[in-house]
Amino acid sequence: MESKALWQRYIDWLYYHEGLGFYVDISRIKFDDSFVEIMKPKFEKAFQEMKKLEEGKIANPDENRMVGHYWLRDLDIAPTKEIKNEISTTLEAIETFAKKVHSGEIKPSSAPKFTDILSIGIGGSALGPQFVAEALGLDDPPMEIHFIDNTDPAGIDRVLHKLSDRLKSTLVIVISKSGGTPEPRNGMIEVKAAFASQNLNFATQAVATTTPSSKLGQIAKSEGWIDIIPMADWVGGRTSELSSVGLLPAALQGIDIRAMLAGAKEMDKVTRTHEIKGNPSALLALSWYAAGKGHGEKDMVVIPYKDSLLLLSRYLQQLVMESLGKEKDLDGKVVNQGIAVYGNKGSTDQHAYVQQLRDGVLNFFVTLIEVLEDREGTSPEVEPGVTSGDYLSGFIQGTRQALYENDRDSITVTIPKVNPYNLGALIALYERAVGFYGSLVNINAYHQPGVEAGKKAAAAVLELQHKVINILKQEKSPLSLEELSEKAGAGDQIETIYKILRHLAANKRGIVFHGNVGQPDKLGVSYN
Repeated sequence: MESKALWQRYIDWLYYHEGLGFYVDISRIKFDDSFVEIMKPKFEKAFQEMKKLEEGKIANPDENRMVGHYWLRDLDIAPTKEIKNEISTTLEAIETFAKKVHSGEIKPSSAPKFTDILSIGIGGSALGPQFVAEALGLDDPPMEIHFIDNTDPAGIDRVLHKLSDRLKSTLVIVISKSGGTPEPRNGMIEVKAAFASQNLNFATQAVATTTPSSKLGQIAKSEGWIDIIPMADWVGGRTSELSSVGLLPAALQGIDIRAMLAGAKEMDKVTRTHEIKGNPSALLALSWYAAGKGHGEKDMVVIPYKDSLLLLSRYLQQLVMESLGKEKDLDGKVVNQGIAVYGNKGSTDQHAYVQQLRDGVLNFFVTLIEVLEDREGTSPEVEPGVTSGDYLSGFIQGTRQALYENDRDSITVTIPKVNPYNLGALIALYERAVGFYGSLVNINAYHQPGVEAGKKAAAAVLELQHKVINILKQEKSPLSLEELSEKAGAGDQIETIYKILRHLAANKRGIVFHGNVGQPDKLGVSYN
């Protein structure tokens, strides 16, 4: 396309919101006017479905739940007085709790004040808080935050080692809607053991973020934890950052949570318009559909040109992939939808995988995130008339141009600076885009049957582990894996049994192998 025509396309498709200072540029995505006309009825349907969602329609049929994360930043649109009250009282409880912790009114028994936060959660209960902590963390925060976001023992040890003698002044937040999710439960038990090893009272330094009637809520109440911050039943994990899940750790770090909510509220307002060109989230959804032909044929590569936005791609990975990665559409037809997301940051990627993006297999489109403000204050010149920030700006423009010259699609989202208001707006921009795209491809973006299937499969493996250990304990002589699997009534799961036993043996859990472990078909196994 000639430069004048490209400039005109840029003007035609550039979105700008003066109040937010946001730009969305989709001019480097290949589609024409006829495509937009074809998409208009689909978008009108998407706009209507979003309206019904905000009005309280059941959107997660698997759990018979409404999906109300948009109410969190505008309680006036919440469908009932009870929900409005739930939102306002929870927000006030979070702010009051944080103030009392910062002032020392709420303090540990073995230290004058809390110095650190240890947040235990998984998935949306970890990714959102981690993203916000990285993006908005203060240079001198009132409290440092640490995360246990997995059930990896070595990873847990690493976090606890960093806290070490500060464990006595660490506030633990355990986040789980049901209280039965294995990873946060395991993290909680591990941390309780660490507290006990230092003769510290875990309950006097713990707060739960959960639904009040959950298993976790019952534990917190019975053990006398400091507080229980309610988690709304109608907020899903991947859209929970602006709920108590994300707001409590943010407030404790000294981050302005009201500004985050205000930014999200303004973006929600903007994205309620039924005009595609005037709706930045609709523009993103339109671009995703065009780039991947409505079937996720291309991956979404997210490259923010700002160190503080390093974890944006991880955060969007869950939001996009868990929402859109579905086997069946709303009519029950197998469609295997989704968009794969990966990324890192610019300009680091100039020296990493941009080489493949420019010259390699064309199975992606790029989203470049530009931040206009370099830093607070002035910058020194690294060359006459040039600052480090000028280089960063040059790299993003150069990468965009180099990609276009080699027929690679890109979107550019530009924000004025990284602050709580703009980050809240950015979160809302993508939440709404995911909802619109889900409607365009006729899938339910608000449930996650595949995740539940994985949890059930993991539970079955642990049940099998108990069974084979009990069998081995009763045997006086070694069994072959085939004999063991038959006794366990799991003749079709020999490989799984081998891997279970190999893991137990590596951790000195009583399993003894007789023979070469690299030849499992000839192994004998016993319990000692």
